[in-house]
Amino acid sequence: MLSTQHEVFLEVARRLSFTKAGQSLFLSQSAVSKQVKALEEYYRVGLFERLGNTVALTPAGQLLYRKLLLAQQLQAELRQEMAALSPRFIPDIQMIIGASTTVSLYVLPAVLSAYLAEHPHTQLTLKNRNSENILKALLDHEIDLGVIEGIHRVSNVTYTPLLTDDVVAVCSARNPLRHRQLAVSDLYHVPLALREAGSGTLAVLEQALQAQGIRLADLRVQVRLGGTEALKNFVRVDDQVLAFLPRQAVARALAAGELAEVVVRGLQLKRHFEFIQRRGTENLAPFRGFMQFALRHYS
Repeated sequence: MLSTQHEVFLEVARRLSFTKAGQSLFLSQSAVSKQVKALEEYYRVGLFERLGNTVALTPAGQLLYRKLLLAQQLQAELRQEMAALSPRFIPDIQMIIGASTTVSLYVLPAVLSAYLAEHPHTQLTLKNRNSENILKALLDHEIDLGVIEGIHRVSNVTYTPLLTDDVVAVCSARNPLRHRQLAVSDLYHVPLALREAGSGTLAVLEQALQAQGIRLADLRVQVRLGGTEALKNFVRVDDQVLAFLPRQAVARALAAGELAEVVVRGLQLKRHFEFIQRRGTENLAPFRGFMQFALRHYS
């Protein structure tokens, strides 16, 4: 079992910040520093180089970090195999899941609630970032499992389809566009509000436009907003812009008449949500079990 000192070191190494590690672990910065100092005294070598307000891993710190990541995976495998041999052994499981904004807000909450009701010995943490940053967090070992959309695949990650959703064009209920059907070419003349770079929703839109011979850079993008809710709330109060948002995110606002859907002929926008895992973790029971539970929930 990894010691508390090693767990604290891992969090500081992931974040390269004593303050952020303390916030994540609910420890004071001084408590984090004390744990790291104890490790440095034990190994008789510095593990972090202090650079003003930032820190960097020393060669010894890099070695320890790599080995502890391997130890974490072996620890998870050991718990799984011991549970198979001893039915009375029910280990507490901690699972950190990262998901893009739409998934975090509209897809996973019901799944998490139902899963915890059946697995009371599991502690789940959900981190909400855009798809690009979720992939980075997975590769940096900040999360155990991710759910993303609309970005390029990488070789050291496995992908498992979860569900498909539409992206629709919407505007304020007071926008003159609400009564119109648009051709794709009309988008050159319509002010747009879009998600930030790295968003899966934006990537899906950009790919669909490229298929029609349209570059996003040539359109009238008036504002970019980080997060689905920020963009939705902006469109609600702005009478001029058109936005592209996941149908799941705007379903209630459309039903309430706060937003209106605008048909853009010939533009098909579908997002494919997928689970992502680091290669080598596919057979770990907690991750596999959660994925199967979510797939059954949305089947």
